[in-house]
Amino acid sequence: MTLKTTLKLTAAAASLAVLAGCASTSALEEVRMTAESAQADAAEARSIATQAQNTANQAQRDARAALQMSEQNREEMNRMFERSMRK
Repeated sequence: MTLKTTLKLTAAAASLAVLAGCASTSALEEVRMTAESAQADAAEARSIATQAQNTANQAQRDARAALQMSEQNREEMNRMFERSMRK
């Protein structure tokens, strides 16, 4: 091989190495962006889950209050019925 051919091959190899390095950096950047997006999605999902839990807790409190009110009404109806039967 001549010196000129060797220099050309070395330059080509160096260019390929630089391009491979850029591709690696680009791939790493893409992976980083994907990870950040996944973290944002997870945070949003956590927020939605927290809201859903709060809504479910409120619904449970409302259901307990409604049950208590229903039991009170039933007791009052029974007392009224008993009073009407005594008359």
